[in-house]
Amino acid sequence: MTSHLSAVCPHDCWDACALRVEVSDGRAVRIEGDPDHPVTRGVVCAKVRRYLDRVYGPQRLLTPRIRTGPKGAGEFREASWEEALELISRRYRRIAAQDGPAAILPYSYYGTHGVLQSAGMDRRFFHRLGASRLERTICSAAGSQALNRVLGTRQGADPEAMADNRLIVFWGQNPFSTNLHGWLAAREAQKGGALLVTIDPYRHAGARRSDWHLAPLPGTDVALALGIMREILDRGWEDRDYLARHTRGREALARHLAAHPVERCAERCGLDAADIRELARLWAHTRPALVRLGYGVQRHTHGGAAVRAISLLPALTGAWRDPGGGLLLSNSGAFPLNTALLERPELAPGPVRSINMNRLGEALTQASPPVRALHVYNANPAVVAPHQNLVLAGLSREDLFMVVHDQWVSDTGRFADVLLPATTQLEHLDLHTSYWHLYLGLNQPCIAPRGEAKPNTEAFRLLARAMGFTEDAFADSDWDLAEQALSSGHPFLAGVTLERLRREYWVRLNTPQRPHVPFRDGFATPDGRVDLAQVPDWAPPAESREGSPALHQRYPLHLVTPAAHHFLNSTYGELPWAREREGTPHVFLHPADAAARGIADGDAIRIHNDRGAFRATARVGDHTRPGVAVSPGGWHLGTHPEGRSCNATTSDALADLGGGATFHTNLVQVERVPTKPHGDWVS
Repeated sequence: MTSHLSAVCPHDCWDACALRVEVSDGRAVRIEGDPDHPVTRGVVCAKVRRYLDRVYGPQRLLTPRIRTGPKGAGEFREASWEEALELISRRYRRIAAQDGPAAILPYSYYGTHGVLQSAGMDRRFFHRLGASRLERTICSAAGSQALNRVLGTRQGADPEAMADNRLIVFWGQNPFSTNLHGWLAAREAQKGGALLVTIDPYRHAGARRSDWHLAPLPGTDVALALGIMREILDRGWEDRDYLARHTRGREALARHLAAHPVERCAERCGLDAADIRELARLWAHTRPALVRLGYGVQRHTHGGAAVRAISLLPALTGAWRDPGGGLLLSNSGAFPLNTALLERPELAPGPVRSINMNRLGEALTQASPPVRALHVYNANPAVVAPHQNLVLAGLSREDLFMVVHDQWVSDTGRFADVLLPATTQLEHLDLHTSYWHLYLGLNQPCIAPRGEAKPNTEAFRLLARAMGFTEDAFADSDWDLAEQALSSGHPFLAGVTLERLRREYWVRLNTPQRPHVPFRDGFATPDGRVDLAQVPDWAPPAESREGSPALHQRYPLHLVTPAAHHFLNSTYGELPWAREREGTPHVFLHPADAAARGIADGDAIRIHNDRGAFRATARVGDHTRPGVAVSPGGWHLGTHPEGRSCNATTSDALADLGGGATFHTNLVQVERVPTKPHGDWVS
């Protein structure tokens, strides 16, 4: 018997695609995009087309396991859920009694992006336990706080009108790899005569297909934005009517910009002043126009300032007047779910300490009181967390009790004391928002859970029972959680009910207009205006020629670590076909930088700084500008010689807002690795 069921892509990706799943005799046999969804329109990326390889692949973890060998060796025996839960609950009770429950730390992010499986029953459990609170800031914290400060909310242009723009500026984003439907909309606009501009130090596939590519030095986005604003005001190109109606602080902005002439901004960015002036002219005179901002911009020490500066540009020219115009970094603020009812923070016994997830290595090796237990789900910190050597040192502690709930034995899972098998997206219920489009989606199970896999929600219910927690909050079903999440009473959710989602599978938010034009008539700030006086000042990146000359002399290359095309963070990195398409772990070098180091295309190279080192293959060409190296990330540790990836060099320093990550503020040196005659790498 064959049926076609609806689902939602689980990945931490802007598109939040609606899926059609073909199921034959209880087995999923095909996944495709939902052709009726106004954004997905029947198209999904190459990764998700192969999602069944994750569901049915030999790497699936199907039973609980308990460690039998040394930490990190990946040696386990099979166990029952009953045995695993008894062991976990016994150790958690002992740790709580001896060191206090704050000695237990959850670690999770959006390995699945669904509302229920990422932030529901798990939050209730750790609140009730009194565990340390994890600050989940690794991805978007600096940019999110910046949007809230400037616009009053995390909202932007409606992507359904994106193709109507005449100018689209991709700033620190590669939509070709990370936002497929955004790229398709941009190409549609381009075919209709729109100009596509990419601003990125990395000449990625999206940049190559744009009409114009500008490659500033990493971390200099504030200077570029200041230069654009200075040129606009000098030329009188601002929209004075929009400024008068919906902003304040124009005079303060003009005084601030007086200290930032275009020529000086260009010097800081490593660009020509003429290019900044032309970009300003295009921005001021093209309507509709959109800055499609990516998260790479805010993964710097001054990332919050960069997003603040860039997000002032649409107000300066009135670009918010037009459907599809303005700026789009995130629309997550358009989904006003009842997170308090979903997560139940009142279950906590009182204030607890907070630990920033970007400082996991520090927390596991230096925290006082120490972290005695780590519970990991929806994440693979051994690969994705910064300052990898410190993280691995912490995970290697024999006295650290560690639980990992995952779909396969990840690099992090190899350090676990207890492994729990997790369901895939086709095997559980979930509710999905998007941080790009404006549709809420319902993912219903398409197949039965494989083996003994359980969703996060059920695993934490069972663990709460094993711990003796008797509160009614732990009796709620997944359907109850979904109902509670939708109960905020916000106008955007008017008519968006669980019953309707069960009938229709996806429903657009009840926005005032379609397309939604969020800031045509004002902003979500307290007075409804954007404060132009909060324009940030220029400061060089903490690791740069100008910011740290001595460090730059030792480590003269900026390393940026964007997403690899066939991976999603570390997801899919376990699949042979994805690794084959990516090739080997590699670093792009400009020919001038390669020649100065005696490096040829295809050479084995070592990339290092004071934090650590990793090895890769050199790819020499025009992918990057002089002084900048690019290492696409997400490779599993076993694919790298010596078992370290690009995050062995990245810093756990925090951004200026939100405690965000600073992956791209990273100076390194690169050297050729001598090889034996048969090509083996020499240590």
